[in-house]
Amino acid sequence: MGVLNITPDSFSDGGRWLSGDKPDLDALRREADAMCASGARVLDVGGESTRPGAAPVSEQEELDRVLPVVEVLSAGCDAIVSVDTSTPAVIRAAADAGAGMLNDVRALRRDGALAAAAQTGLPVCLMHMQGDPATMQVEPSYGDVVGEVAEFLDQRATACRDAGIDAQRILLDPGFGFGKTLAHNMALLAGLSRLLDLGFPVLVGLSRKSMIAKLTGRDVGERLAGSISLALLAAERGASLLRVHDVAETADALRILAALKTVEKE
Repeated sequence: MGVLNITPDSFSDGGRWLSGDKPDLDALRREADAMCASGARVLDVGGESTRPGAAPVSEQEELDRVLPVVEVLSAGCDAIVSVDTSTPAVIRAAADAGAGMLNDVRALRRDGALAAAAQTGLPVCLMHMQGDPATMQVEPSYGDVVGEVAEFLDQRATACRDAGIDAQRILLDPGFGFGKTLAHNMALLAGLSRLLDLGFPVLVGLSRKSMIAKLTGRDVGERLAGSISLALLAAERGASLLRVHDVAETADALRILAALKTVEKE
């Protein structure tokens, strides 16, 4: 899953895909084509930053950022266009514009989001987050982070099924970096199999995150090696979908891992 944040303040690519306050559709189309050529099967478009400390945006602002991009990419790209949103109006409008997946950091808990998602019939990714983006990194605390994350995601998956969303259209995301310390993140990665036991595909987003800085001391523009390392570790532990900024490099690493697994099976 290639990341395309249509925001001025995302932690890694904030402002990159904007021209003034509007999406740079020509640049986005070129980047989407390059990501698809490099191996992306899903493109994740977001109009609201959810980095630590991020402020919310208005519904109209999110619509203005996201919809033109969804329309352009869904019409001209073979990849599934995913929309990273928690907003019911954006969920409905994005589906109408051609989106093929919904990716919600709030696990469809915003008022009206679950009903809107069910009405679209689209696959949904449910993410765990302790708190909200503005406060989530203020002393996050767990007794058993893997168990608590698994319990939350299981509950949200049940809520989705109860709302009419088919189980085969549900993915889960443990939410690395969303209300978690480095120790919490590492425990989740080590315990990923406990999330797989819930019976749903798992999406993992570790690309360029601050946990890499804590482990290596690297600034955000120097985290490629760390991002690929974490992607491989997640794939080895069963992650089905990797949300990344550096598609070509990650895809190359995954091809090497796949070749090794083929030999091991022979």
